[in-house]
Amino acid sequence: MYYPYLRGRQFELIALREFALQRGDNNNIIPIIEPVKKTFNSMKLAIPKLIEGDVLFALILNPQVGEIKDNNNIVDELNDKLTDSSKWIPAFIVTSNYNEIITLIDQYEEVMLVCSDIIDSSNVDFEQLIFSPKVKYIVSKENRTLKRKLSVYDKLLIRLDDNFKAQKRNKDYLQIPEEKFSEEHMFYEEDRYSGFADYTILESDFKEGGAAPYAVAIHLSFQKTNREIWVRHFTSTTNDDRTNIQGKFAEAAEKAITFLDEKHIANNATNELRTYYDEKKYPGLGMIKKISIKNHLELVNEIITNTD
Repeated sequence: MYYPYLRGRQFELIALREFALQRGDNNNIIPIIEPVKKTFNSMKLAIPKLIEGDVLFALILNPQVGEIKDNNNIVDELNDKLTDSSKWIPAFIVTSNYNEIITLIDQYEEVMLVCSDIIDSSNVDFEQLIFSPKVKYIVSKENRTLKRKLSVYDKLLIRLDDNFKAQKRNKDYLQIPEEKFSEEHMFYEEDRYSGFADYTILESDFKEGGAAPYAVAIHLSFQKTNREIWVRHFTSTTNDDRTNIQGKFAEAAEKAITFLDEKHIANNATNELRTYYDEKKYPGLGMIKKISIKNHLELVNEIITNTD
């Protein structure tokens, strides 16, 4: 099972909404959503679509970044959307707040823990937390000590990797046409994990939107013949100033469409990109990001479905 970690921003949530309703009969994805906005409008639109599409999701109730960091009222804000507890998983980020999390999870039947880099696997309170019968899912970066501790317990341990190598400037991707993204889908079960997670084609560090870029870059993940997942970067070439963003998009999209044709790749996300290019429309940077995320979700879901 794949657990993509996404922040609750507009276009990440649109990608999830569309995936939930377009994926077909098979779903091997449980998204982890960390809310980051004071307004919950996008969340209120996304959650019913995930439920309608029968996509189980985890919702982090103690976000650590964004406008609502440390907000404990998320369930109250979304109460009318979360009435069916079988449709979602309460999730909590664990830092050094072990006793606090022990108290918070008490009101739920089954929860997910997302372990930060600063957890102390030898701490007695941490052990009490992870061994709690309330805890079913544990998400962590590679941690052999934690894996060993959980080996005799009925927990679902999910490996979290930070796979996308973000560049400081979009035009820097011109020097890196493609790079390896992940092979976890092939080995996570062999490595005694119940699932694998990553931040899709986004970097793990949370950043708010910035100014208009000098270059437009489209990031599309795809599968190599050896079954590894790679990411291909399609970058505009006229990158000396911030003018003519539409033209920059056309340059990047032309490269992407040529690649998709050569590799015979087509899904809902890439078809949307092709439509924008054919109709000479610039959808905006947010929609480009949405297409990249949705393409990755569709790709991984298809890979796992065909493997199973």
